[in-house]
Order: sequence, then C-alpha cells, then structure tokens
Amino acid sequence: MMRKSKSLRKRQQLATHPLSLQVATTMAINSEDDRETRSNSADTFQMVMMTTMAMVNKKWTVISMRGHCIPAGGSESSSSGETELNCSITQRDYDMPLRIGTLFVVLVTSGIGVFAPMLLKKLPSQSMNALAFTAVKQFGTGVILSTAFIHLFTHASLMFNNECLGVLEYESTTSAVVMAGIVMAFLFEYIGHRIILARGRRSGAESMPVCEDGSVTAEGSNTQDKGSTPHVRGASESLVQSYGSNNLANLGHNHGNPHDPANPNSKLSVMVMEAGILFHSILIGLTLVVAGDSFFKTLLVVIVFHQFFEGLALGARIALLPSKFAQFWPTKFLMAFAFILITPIGMAIGMGVIHNFNGNDKSTIVAIGTLDALSAGILIWVGVVDMLARDWIWDGGEMIEALLIRTIVGVFSLFAGMIIMSLLGKWA
Repeated sequence: MMRKSKSLRKRQQLATHPLSLQVATTMAINSEDDRETRSNSADTFQMVMMTTMAMVNKKWTVISMRGHCIPAGGSESSSSGETELNCSITQRDYDMPLRIGTLFVVLVTSGIGVFAPMLLKKLPSQSMNALAFTAVKQFGTGVILSTAFIHLFTHASLMFNNECLGVLEYESTTSAVVMAGIVMAFLFEYIGHRIILARGRRSGAESMPVCEDGSVTAEGSNTQDKGSTPHVRGASESLVQSYGSNNLANLGHNHGNPHDPANPNSKLSVMVMEAGILFHSILIGLTLVVAGDSFFKTLLVVIVFHQFFEGLALGARIALLPSKFAQFWPTKFLMAFAFILITPIGMAIGMGVIHNFNGNDKSTIVAIGTLDALSAGILIWVGVVDMLARDWIWDGGEMIEALLIRTIVGVFSLFAGMIIMSLLGKWA
C-alpha cells in the first residue's frame, strides 16, 4: 500500500509539469510499477509454492503413517487431528450366516472352473475342441501370470511395507522371497526330472533281453540300432550304446515330444503349478472372511471370479494329463478337489479365529507376506517357463507352428486372461 501511495503522489505531481516531462516521467513511473508488480508476483508465487509443498508433505506423511494398518474403531486420526497409528485388534460385528453361505458359493464356483476344461475336452468336434481348449489354456496362462505379478507380488510388497511391521533393514525383502520361490520351483522340477530319468533307465534296462552270460542285448531296440553293439555289460554307458540314445531319452513315457502332455515333465509342471495355487488360495479364504462387512461383498465378487478363472487355468492343464497317469480319473479328481476345497478351508479357519485375528500383528504380516511372495515366485516360474515358453517358444510347442486362426485365438485369450485378472487386482 505504501508503494502504491508513493506512485500515486508522483502521478498527481506530474500533472502540473510540461507535456514532454510528463511523458518521460510517466514512463519511469510505469517502469518502477512493473518492477514492483514483478516483485510482488514473485513473493506471491513463493508463498503459494511453500504452502503447496507444506500441504503435500502433510498429505504424504498421513499416507505413510497409514500404510496398511487397520485403525481401531475405523478411524486413523485422534481427536486432536493428528494421525494416530493403531495396530491393535479391530473389534467388529461380523455377519456370520453370510460368511457361511459364501463358503459354499466359493466351493461351487471353484468346482465349475476346474471341471469345465475336463468336460470341454469331451467335445465331439476335433477342430472345435482344439480351438476351445487353446482358448482356455492360453486364458489360463494369462490368469496365472497376472495372479503372480498383480495379486501376489503386489500384496506381498504391501504387507512388508506395513507401518505396523516397522521399517525393514533390507528393502528388497519382497523381491528376495519371490526369487526364493522361483528357485524352489526350479529345484523341485529339476530334481523331479532327474528322478524320472533314473526310473526310466531302470525300467528300460529291466525290459531289455538278457543273454545267458548276463549281458544285455540290443534286441528290442529300433532297427537303426540293431547290430550296432551286440553285447552290453552292466554299466550305464554300455546301456546308452546298445539301447540307443534316442530310445533312452524316451524311456519312462510313451511320447518322444518333450512338450507332449503325456511327458512326465508336464505332469511335474502341473504339480508345481497346483502347489503355488494352493499356497495362496488358503490365504484368499482367510482374507475374505476377516474383511469388514462394508468391504466383504465387493471382495466376495472379486474372489468368486478369481477362483473361477484360476480353476480354468488349472483344470486346462489337469485335463491334458494322460490316461496312464496314476489311473487317470482318480488322480485328476484328487488334484481338482484339492483346489476346490483349499479356499473354503481357509475361510473355515478364518471363521474360527475371526474375533482374535489381528492383521496388523508383526508375525501375521510376515507370515502372510512370505507365503504371498513364495507363491508369486512359484507361479512366475510356472507361468513363464512351463506355460508360456513351453507352448509358444520351445521346440515342439503346440503354438509355435499353429494355424493362423488358432494363433489369433491363443494370443487374444492370453491377453484377455492377463487384462481381466489385472483389473480384478484393483479390488483384491
């Protein structure tokens, strides 16, 4: 105000001077006014920026303090307006009849999802069967990949960043546990493959004719191998020479294609896949039951779709297991029922501890975060190596030389599985 008054007095005094002097003086006064305006604008801008930064810092401080802790009484602020972190048990009134009813909803939905591909495989039309099964399989691959990254990896990261757990000394804890899950899946499959190969060698050696002197003959091998080495004695190196390396590679199964579903390696991959699914499915059931009533119905819808799509993914792989795989249907039913029952079992456990469950307890956070991260690692291995690469890239994969229409169906289904499960990750 003082600056404006000073400028105004100068203008009033200027009115009594000659015209040329008035013009020159007016320009000087305007220049001074411009400098004052710029100075005032700079001061105002600086004040606005300081206020904005203070508000942003306050907002992020509140968010950081909130983390994923459940506040007592549903409020995270004290009466004085300060953010208050409360990691104690939240007492709620739960609608138990609703939860008991939803247990059977999840049970039925999981069953429909996992058994649908098995029934689909019985379609009379071979061409329609192939296209439909390609769609289901690749949709399932997308579901598994999205479940691993969007659902499990993300949820594990949120658990380990929970303010109630405190600041971890090792920032990459989640990634390290996920990597451990990948290594576990790799070791399980590698050791399993070695065992299968060893059994194949033994069964092959026992089935080959033996001469009176105890040597193994080449009789019964391929015609191309006959006569190459008539007598083989005892050692595994001799077995390779007489039986033929090609035949030895096929011992223990009926198909030479390593990517055929009849291959024991494929059976092992399905078992690893189911293990990763079962690990986190029990946590899904527990999480659903202990959720508050205000969020329960939304979470229920999401988990019902989640179980259905995951059931399709697992059922498509189980359906392709060969008839000689441990009496076929009994084993397939056992694998399917394990998936159907595991989430309701988690829900039943949740109902038993619902009034004593504290999701902000440190041991609970670590346990859930670790299981989520391990499951993510296992499913990343299964999704990328056993499903995506096996079907699309490896020699002998069913999609590497597929017809154009089948390729289009496969790509569309793969992306659809990833996108739909990623969208579900917004709510669960």
